[in-house]
Amino acid sequence: MSLIDPSAIIDPSAKLADDVTVGPWTIIGPEVEIGAGSIIASHVVIKGPTRIGCNNHIYQFSSVGEDTPDLKYQGEATRLVIGDHNVIREGVTIHRGTVQDRSETTIGNHNLIMAYAHIGHDSVIANHCILVNNTALAGHVHIDDWAILSGYTLVHQYCHIGAHSFTAMGTAVGKDIPAFITAAGNPAEARSMNFEGMRRRGFSEETIQVLRRAYKTVYRQGLTVDEALQALTEGEAEYPEVALFCQSIRNSSRGITR
Repeated sequence: MSLIDPSAIIDPSAKLADDVTVGPWTIIGPEVEIGAGSIIASHVVIKGPTRIGCNNHIYQFSSVGEDTPDLKYQGEATRLVIGDHNVIREGVTIHRGTVQDRSETTIGNHNLIMAYAHIGHDSVIANHCILVNNTALAGHVHIDDWAILSGYTLVHQYCHIGAHSFTAMGTAVGKDIPAFITAAGNPAEARSMNFEGMRRRGFSEETIQVLRRAYKTVYRQGLTVDEALQALTEGEAEYPEVALFCQSIRNSSRGITR
């Protein structure tokens, strides 16, 4: 029995692995590649150039690989690259890149993109991230491993969301969020660190307490960012998690959420 519904429209140049499932009324355009074990539900539109890896599940009414509405875009051949083991739920929209930046929107592995989320052009989502319903990323957003963005989180263009960070429902992000930080509000403010997420991922209590002290150094002692980073030099050398926290602050181009 064919795994491709007869009502699906698939461009002859598209490359689908033999075991890819395609539901009814789905449209797959030219320059699209889909890897083994992937499931494309009904009423999905996939436009190329787009490469989708193995064992992904894209649910109904999603639009994947469409042109960006960025006014700088003039029809150049930009890309969308999606890794393996991602779940993309109903009504998600993902745009390709622009030549003014990376020419590519990139999604890594093992991510959950929930219903009606939007991923703008040239954004990069690493691995094991969760974008909850109606989260919206403007263009050029970078999200590091294990970050969780709760429902209706809005992220301004060029913002960087650090690894293991967490945003509360309805957070409006206009500055970079360092690794491990929990942010909430409009505009976003740092409220704490994502300690519960760390425990669930097996961080030791010693590491959590060291990060708690690092958080207080940056956010509770009235220091400038440079002074706080200087104060954390010893912990940074001893604990890789503190080093990750500090590096995410140093790498900020928009200033950090405080």
